[in-house]
Amino acid sequence: MKVPLLDLKAQYAGIKDEVLAAVSEVLESQVCILGPRVEELERRVAALSECKHAVGVSSGTDALLAALMALEIGPGDEVITTSFSFFATAGCVARVGATSVFVDIDPRTYNIDPRQIEPAITPRTKAIIPVHLFGQMCNMDPIMEIARRHHLHVIEDAAQAISATYKGRKAGSIGTVGCFSFYPTKNLGGAGDGGMLVTNDADLNERLLVMRSHGAKPKYHHKVVGGNFRLDPLQAAILLVKLPHLEAWSEARRRNAAIYDEAFAGSPIGPPWISPDADSIFNQYVVRVQGRDELMAHLQAAQIGTEVYYPVPLHWQECFSSLGCKEGDLPESERAAREVLALPVHPELSKEQLDFVCSTILEWATVRSGTEPKGSMAGA
Repeated sequence: MKVPLLDLKAQYAGIKDEVLAAVSEVLESQVCILGPRVEELERRVAALSECKHAVGVSSGTDALLAALMALEIGPGDEVITTSFSFFATAGCVARVGATSVFVDIDPRTYNIDPRQIEPAITPRTKAIIPVHLFGQMCNMDPIMEIARRHHLHVIEDAAQAISATYKGRKAGSIGTVGCFSFYPTKNLGGAGDGGMLVTNDADLNERLLVMRSHGAKPKYHHKVVGGNFRLDPLQAAILLVKLPHLEAWSEARRRNAAIYDEAFAGSPIGPPWISPDADSIFNQYVVRVQGRDELMAHLQAAQIGTEVYYPVPLHWQECFSSLGCKEGDLPESERAAREVLALPVHPELSKEQLDFVCSTILEWATVRSGTEPKGSMAGA
């Protein structure tokens, strides 16, 4: 039985006619840059995120980049963030000429550890970028309190967490600005790249609107240098078809995660820990396990899709070697990079596929430990 890590073809099959009609409508209109579809998506994502404003952009990466540019963060400035994240988080900081200051993660959630932030603040610190990893929001209250005390911006990297909540508040709505990605693997994914920023700050929203179109206002008049960060209306049309399904898809991921949790209870497979303050959307279901690479090879041999998010923490990346980080500087980030493994959790999984994934993993754990696992099988 093949079990893909993600099955976008199965998702598409259920909405194909709606998607083709929406794309055809855009092509017939020949409104190919911004326009009513982008504006509608902005309104609906702002409402979903409980924010006053939203700005559609070309990718989650460009959302981060536009936020940094609009907040005038640049050479000489420092941004405190996590090393255990997708490259774009720190890559965008480098692209504006600022310096990432990496701090360690909470080993339970894999999110930035608020206790590590304040000791890393210097007179050059301008912002904090917490990353809501794998669909679970960071512990935002202490982060915001630190930011208030030190007059820092908070840029929520919510690329993996659209509609997730922390103490009832939506991802992107707590900090200065929130950044979403519509990369195809996300819970709300397009047919290519796309992204969005959300904020409750009207002035910042206006700067972001200007920034995404080369810094021009009015047309051909440039007070600032922006970029070509516009969201494609074809992507907006597709996302508008998918948006009404988002909550059901995320709920299906939660159900699948609960099946895994039950199956792995008492076994050497460490399931995700979800804070009682958070409602995760499970963009990924990530387990922690000794012998991760062995398990990954075992699953691959059984044609079960897996992925390591992320095998090399950012402070070890060659392009950041000038920061002088060394092994052992961020022990929890480094340990997570050795031990985490993402399993299929997408909404299209069948009960038979879930059973197969669970039994394959528990068989491996039994052989490796030489004992019978205590966890029950999926659906048992």
